[in-house]
Amino acid sequence: MISQVFILTSKGDHLIYKDFRGEAGVDAISAFYESVTALSGDQPPVVMAHKGMHFIHVRQGGLYWVASTKTNASPFTIIEFLNRLTALTKDYCGTLSEKSVRANFALIYELLDEMVDYGYIQTTSTDILKNFIQTEAESSKPFSLFDLSNVGLFGAETQQSKVAPSTAATRPIMSNRGEQGGKNEIFVDVIERLAMVIGSNGIVMKADIEGEIRVKCYLPNCSEMRIGLNEELSIGKSQLRGYGSAVRVDECSFHQAVKLDEFDSYRIIKVCPSQGEQTVMQYQVCDDLPCGPPFRLFPSIERDSGNRLLMYLKLRCDLPPKSAAINVSITVPVPKGSVSLSQELSSPDQRAELQPKNKAVLWEIPRFPGGSQLSALFKLEVPGLSSASLLEVGPVGMCFELPKHTCTGLQIRFFRLTPTQPGLSQRWVRYVTHSDSYTIRV
Repeated sequence: MISQVFILTSKGDHLIYKDFRGEAGVDAISAFYESVTALSGDQPPVVMAHKGMHFIHVRQGGLYWVASTKTNASPFTIIEFLNRLTALTKDYCGTLSEKSVRANFALIYELLDEMVDYGYIQTTSTDILKNFIQTEAESSKPFSLFDLSNVGLFGAETQQSKVAPSTAATRPIMSNRGEQGGKNEIFVDVIERLAMVIGSNGIVMKADIEGEIRVKCYLPNCSEMRIGLNEELSIGKSQLRGYGSAVRVDECSFHQAVKLDEFDSYRIIKVCPSQGEQTVMQYQVCDDLPCGPPFRLFPSIERDSGNRLLMYLKLRCDLPPKSAAINVSITVPVPKGSVSLSQELSSPDQRAELQPKNKAVLWEIPRFPGGSQLSALFKLEVPGLSSASLLEVGPVGMCFELPKHTCTGLQIRFFRLTPTQPGLSQRWVRYVTHSDSYTIRV
């Protein structure tokens, strides 16, 4: 017998909440989330208990799908029900993600109404449910699953292609070729956005990547372009290719003009690029990333004898030594009564300031080389500082750009144009990773 069903994001925001029996209130949501985040293990138990309430959950699509019960119900039955709910949601909405659940909340509530009556499971059959479900699914707009249209780019070197400097990377698209001096160019950009939550114990609690391959074409005529991706690229968690370390994405989608006759065998996509900008492929990776976090934070927060708040932050960049992060900013929430800040930074190019309106300290690093470590000591004057005030510090948020780097390892092996372009033409391959949401709990 099920008391409640709710769907939570990795940050604890509830997207769906359905109470079937009135046995517990909405505070059960926070009780579950506090229980699951307080555990030190990487994989929390599927079944947990809290004050007479049993929580059973599965994790799919980066979301927690949770059922609560006060009776001695079979956990295997409820786990099977939750798995069927996720499968039905994916069938109706096309994908499992926070965005699709938010867009189709009315449909999911209707599914729950038909599947469960006063806590008792009625049916999970697609054939039966389709006769009762009236709400139409809200599908994403074509090729806007990941909106990366405003992302800037930076140059990157590959073995097969020359690389554009940052001025070429940020050059706007112009419809009139005369405005660009008649220069024949084509860009293939691999752009990724990283979202990550790291616990105070250093364990990664959430990690998602959304990426796309974008083509910018300024050639007068090009009948076809062939783009070769990593030969060991795998789609889905169950598929393995090649003998080396596989590059894996959970799901991907392609522009309707892309030809995929060579993709399954050789990981080659073919497209006839039009003048201007075109996104040819989008992909997503959830939870199981092939690499570790690009940054690690080691904080120390205490109160000194002068009743000041001392924050010593040691930040390590775990990128390869030849790489570097740029435009790094670290935001540290501080007690609301903070009035002044003194600082000791480990290099002169850094800067920091207290932002009273945001109740935070902003620490900015213009360039952060891979394999290096920076530190900062902040001394805050906080009238009436108490032990409770220390709890107001954090979580830490970071923004950054990683030029010439992809967290998934996706690479362009080659790209070839047909017919061969006459005269002087330039081809560029660029990679960049942006932080979408990078949170570190302290």
